[in-house]
Amino acid sequence: MKRLFSLTLLLLATFTTLTTACSKDEVLSNEQVQPTPGEGEEESGNEDSEENVDGTNGRYLILYCSRTGNTGRMAQTIQNSLNCDMTEVVPSTPYDDDYNAMLERAQSEIAAIAQGNYPPVTTEIESFEEYELVFVGYPIWYGHMATPMQSFLHNHSSLLAGKRVALFASSGSSGIGTSERDAASLLPNATFEESLLLTSNSLNNMETRITSWLEGIGASREEPNTTDSLDATSLNVNIIVGDQTVTATMEDNAAARDFLSRLPLEVTLNDYNNTTEKIFYPDPELDIEGVTKGCAPVPGDITIYEPWGNVAIFCKSWSHSNDLIKIGHIDDNGIDVLNVSGNIHVKFENQ
Repeated sequence: MKRLFSLTLLLLATFTTLTTACSKDEVLSNEQVQPTPGEGEEESGNEDSEENVDGTNGRYLILYCSRTGNTGRMAQTIQNSLNCDMTEVVPSTPYDDDYNAMLERAQSEIAAIAQGNYPPVTTEIESFEEYELVFVGYPIWYGHMATPMQSFLHNHSSLLAGKRVALFASSGSSGIGTSERDAASLLPNATFEESLLLTSNSLNNMETRITSWLEGIGASREEPNTTDSLDATSLNVNIIVGDQTVTATMEDNAAARDFLSRLPLEVTLNDYNNTTEKIFYPDPELDIEGVTKGCAPVPGDITIYEPWGNVAIFCKSWSHSNDLIKIGHIDDNGIDVLNVSGNIHVKFENQ
């Protein structure tokens, strides 16, 4: 009977130990604080590791803090999708590599924040005015938003007033609800979009989940349209042939603006149809979406022949063709420079 009682106590002790260990992981359900082999530990507290990425899509900004790298990978995936600016939020004092020391510090900082004392961070941003939407990413610590991000949002609360904010987080298994309440308390005047949480069970589907989430909140990649800002004078082009320069005036349409965006451009013009045309093949083909088609070319006309995608500069008049798209015209008698037998090398450049 005594042996049976001892065995029961042993089993109970083992169960209690396992339960305690699981509870500990749940309490600090951060981004897999104990990284899996090969994943590595990211010392984001080191000021030299701060990552600031400038994108061409100025509508969005990504802010993130990351200790083991999972939240950092989420931030990078979003940045790759949107090509926008990205900044890492860095604590003033790096976190200890020792797991238990990190747990103690995280607990202490969360308790301090509850008393209104925020741990310092090195990251500062002067203005968010240019951004339509700010992404805020963090691991979940003891159910809460990681303390460096709480400090950053506390420091910048007034600057983020009125902004759209989208939260994304990583955790072992904890939910995102408490951290959402942290954010709402820190940014009472912000408008929050749908949040994204990836746990250890969903990190493998990161790209798919993030793509779907971005579509759901209406965030999309936007390539800069450098030709939108072109004024009337920038429609003028120099065509250089050897030591001679003639000018051309381009049409105000999408195909001509695509051509202008590629300048300066050096090409060989091939003689075609008994010096009727000089042609070359742009790579990639010029954008002709929405451009009016059809013209009867006269000497000096710069056109696109749609079926082949080539640029054709006419040295002689030709009959009307629905497949020709006019994108410009060589000024005055400048076409005489090109109206020669054989192929010629030319350079196009903006005036």
